[in-house]
Amino acid sequence: MSGLFGDASARAAGRAGRVVSLRVARSERAPSILAGGLITCRAAVSSAELAAQQDIRHAVFVAEQAVFQESDHDAHDDDSEVIHLLGRYAGDLAGAVRLFPLDHAEGLWQGDRLCVLRPYRVHGVGAPLVRCAVATAGAHGGTRMVAHIQAPNVAFFVHLGWHAEGDAELYVGLPHQRMSIDLPSPDVGARTMRELSAGIRH
Repeated sequence: MSGLFGDASARAAGRAGRVVSLRVARSERAPSILAGGLITCRAAVSSAELAAQQDIRHAVFVAEQAVFQESDHDAHDDDSEVIHLLGRYAGDLAGAVRLFPLDHAEGLWQGDRLCVLRPYRVHGVGAPLVRCAVATAGAHGGTRMVAHIQAPNVAFFVHLGWHAEGDAELYVGLPHQRMSIDLPSPDVGARTMRELSAGIRH
């Protein structure tokens, strides 16, 4: 299983040339204007949105953290069942996360590739993205979600209701902790998705 769920909720430089770099530049010029902005989380649907989530991941996992040398794209990204979520702060693209079913019969889902661009980490975008991933998996009939969390972010996930499972393990040379959470019912998950799509304030 792939990991990197929660890597960047505490650590992203934008990649020049596309949407992400433009958004980062704007936020760095006028951070005070963004204070108290609306946070929205919803699925990436259009080709532009799907490209944007890949740009955000590249900015964090390749350009900033150097976890991957050229790209973090893997086979899951080509799976039609994968759901990519985008987080926005005050209308700006700010973060991303993906989720996918591991076992439909058992209702088991996995979340990974959580990342938030550097200028937005002080605005609390990470937690709504995790909540949206959990809600989305529940709305799709899942009953449990697992993730592999980088060690510095375990406490953050515990605060969100996740539980550690087993011992720490290495993924791409970094210590990760397998964690899990029970998913909400489809009705509750769908309601939370609507709330996060409409937006919340940090």
